[in-house]
Amino acid sequence: MADACIRAVVESIHSSPTQAVLYLAGGASLALGWLTSVPGASNTVLESVVPYSRMSMIQLLAKIPDQYCSQQTADDLALLAYNRALRLSSPGSPVLGVGFTGSLATTRPKLGDHRFHLSTRTSDRCWASTVTLSKGLRSRDQEEKVSSYFLLKAIANACKVPSTFDSELTESDVVDECERFFTEDQELEQLINGQICFKIYPFSRDTLNEDRKIILSGAFNPLHDGHLKLLEVATSICGNGYPCFELSAINADKPPLAISQIKDRVMQFEKAGKTVIISNQPYFYKKAELFPGSAFVIGADTAVRLINPKYYDGSYDKMVETLTGCKRTGCTFIVAGRNVDGSFKVLEDLEIPEVLREMFVSIPAERFRMDVSSTEIRKSGGLGHNCF
Repeated sequence: MADACIRAVVESIHSSPTQAVLYLAGGASLALGWLTSVPGASNTVLESVVPYSRMSMIQLLAKIPDQYCSQQTADDLALLAYNRALRLSSPGSPVLGVGFTGSLATTRPKLGDHRFHLSTRTSDRCWASTVTLSKGLRSRDQEEKVSSYFLLKAIANACKVPSTFDSELTESDVVDECERFFTEDQELEQLINGQICFKIYPFSRDTLNEDRKIILSGAFNPLHDGHLKLLEVATSICGNGYPCFELSAINADKPPLAISQIKDRVMQFEKAGKTVIISNQPYFYKKAELFPGSAFVIGADTAVRLINPKYYDGSYDKMVETLTGCKRTGCTFIVAGRNVDGSFKVLEDLEIPEVLREMFVSIPAERFRMDVSSTEIRKSGGLGHNCF
């Protein structure tokens, strides 16, 4: 009966839209087996990592934790897993980061408590729990099962799926739980501070099942018809992919956008019914790491800056090395014609280094040409029918 109940819960988890990354150390290994043994696991599990050795944990956290088995470490793992899930998930899917660390019964007697710490992170919620097990009551196998039951229940809860099976905790076990919810403003503040890597607003009315993103980055102050048309044409050239806009809250040479500014610009995309991603990376080589395999839609003026050694400390080799790093992520650049130094230029007018040439794809001028910019629209003082 227990196996049937667990299977039913796992099937419900796999039927939910949530996609997850799990970082588990020191227990709850059965839960991973349950999740991956039921058909549909690829709908849910994006990645699972078991950082069992100390060096593995240090490399994953990029620091030496004060305690390897602690609520803080579980929280850190959950946040890392959440950010990893954002990178790996299908565009617009809700994501979940799971962190678990345990100190369960082993081959030798333990001086400290038998316990485990669990944390789950979604876009608007962080749930944390420390469970201290009654020492000497269970074998390692039994503690493993209890921690796995508890973890599966937490995942089901984060996926908004009911779980009816018993976790087999007793009155002598101590459970300490806490829950925090985040507002949109708090989430954007976390993004600006670098705690989370991006936030996606999936406003698109299209139902596309594409992992590859086709991204038009910009300030969008304001969003206008030229932006919409450019992304539409670029998507048709790519042949497949999930079209979306990207706005960085962090600027290379200006202060970060205020939360109110971000929300005002997001409203434009909501009205237009187009997906927008808010990130904290102003540079394309960092965007490439954030959105591997994506096609970035840029103007010829941006392409000129991308290949100009001036922006790489004057080093041609550093420019090639940086863009080669973008190439290794599977990213490409779809280039539209733009006015450059007073004349209209297309990709074919630019001197792209041979080693990078296959990264750049041209949008023919006959398919897209619009010389108006957001800056010019702002200066004209009238947003007109081109803006949202």
